[in-house]
Amino acid sequence: MNEEYILQLQHIRKEYSGVIALKDVSLELKKGEILALIGENGAGKSTLIKTCSGAVIPTSGKIIINGREFTSMSPQLAAENGIAIIYQEFNNVKGLSAAENLFLGNPIKKGILVDKKAMEKEAEKAFAQLNIKINPKTLAGDLTVGYQQMVEIAKAIMQDAKVLIMDEPSAPLTSAEVESMFKVCELLKSKGVSIIYISHRLEEIYRLSDRIVVLRDGEYIKTLITKDSHIDELIHLMVGRDLKESYPPRKACIKEDEIVLELRNVCGNGDKDINLKLRKGEVLGLGGLVGAGRTELAQMVFGVVRKTSGKIIFNGKEIDPKTPREAIDCGIALVPEDRKRHGVLLGISVKNNINMPIYNKISRASVINSKKEQENAKKYKDDLLIKTPTLNQLVKNLSGGNQQKVILGKWLAANSELIIFDEPTRGIDVGAKFEIYKLMNDLVEQGKTILLISSEMEELMGMSDRIIVLSEGQITGELKKQEFKQDSIMRLASAVKEVKNEN
Repeated sequence: MNEEYILQLQHIRKEYSGVIALKDVSLELKKGEILALIGENGAGKSTLIKTCSGAVIPTSGKIIINGREFTSMSPQLAAENGIAIIYQEFNNVKGLSAAENLFLGNPIKKGILVDKKAMEKEAEKAFAQLNIKINPKTLAGDLTVGYQQMVEIAKAIMQDAKVLIMDEPSAPLTSAEVESMFKVCELLKSKGVSIIYISHRLEEIYRLSDRIVVLRDGEYIKTLITKDSHIDELIHLMVGRDLKESYPPRKACIKEDEIVLELRNVCGNGDKDINLKLRKGEVLGLGGLVGAGRTELAQMVFGVVRKTSGKIIFNGKEIDPKTPREAIDCGIALVPEDRKRHGVLLGISVKNNINMPIYNKISRASVINSKKEQENAKKYKDDLLIKTPTLNQLVKNLSGGNQQKVILGKWLAANSELIIFDEPTRGIDVGAKFEIYKLMNDLVEQGKTILLISSEMEELMGMSDRIIVLSEGQITGELKKQEFKQDSIMRLASAVKEVKNEN
């Protein structure tokens, strides 16, 4: 056995009811390195790392940890052998303190009683080792997302983890929190901890990693030395084709004289005095920093939260949606930021999800017309190129990009005229992003209208016809296509300006 490697996965294969999720995948992790694992959604990244934690039992293959061979792992066996995983959804108990979360399941005791002071003291030491300032007494639910993640990392290190696997760790974090997380990763590396880092953000891969393993369609493609590779090469390896441009071309299809949505002095949900107009066939981008009020604005338009004052005009008529159902009936749709919690019902089928908004239209006396249900689901599966073995596949088993397409499918089935996209490509790989962009272009070319909320500057500039920038719940400026510049957007986003949009 090669002592240079702390973890080796050899010829891992995983099948689910005849569907091959992993096919002969191998990788090797060196001691004290950061190894990036990349690939499109559905490439097999999550399945592969779950074989390391014991959450998934491989159909065949070997897992070698420090020279010891295993055909499969269990969560306990993984922990005993120094493997820890930080998932996107943290395992913190919100009602317990940071210290109590560190010792969850294994508290320090004084006799038969839990010794909180001792746990707080040890927690303080653990946080100090990672150069992070967290009060051990603070409830996990009161910590920022970034600090909750640090608690998870500290927990892994306290359990003597030698291999730390991080699954999209930067996805929920602010820029400042991402920087703190990078510093912790580099600190752990310097102390000999090995890290497998999964991210769709390729700039992070180049910032942190030593080597890169590329997966595609459940197969191992190539391992590269990061400093010797190029981003175009990575994209080609991930998708198996050259993406000539990041954003597909779109025909000019804005109807200047047809106002689909107008907001007049709208206030509520943290937003103040919002004025904007959105024209038929337009993609209007909403820019701003985290907490600027973009999602809050979308929630008011979609009826999740009531406005407190002002007017919402849709197709020339004033509306005041009290619920999402009322907004849907008007022709408004929302593709939410958190698709798993608010966009799809993970535990039901693709067919059921697509038909969800229109069951009242394809039912008679509470009996669903199964022929129409099947035809409708098949139409949008085919139109949107949703990758699924059958229409009865549970949505939770699809990749993130395909889950996003299912959400889009249900709103197309509902014949929505205005579609609000809130962070439409978050957690989606570069190839699937391109497909989503093409679908958005198709929508506006068909006469639909899009309100796009995105924290990715390139995406915002690449897809929008105009950009309106918010800061602290107020509009601070508007930019036309020819005025798009990153520094201009950031300047408007950084502080509230006394600017009103009077388009």
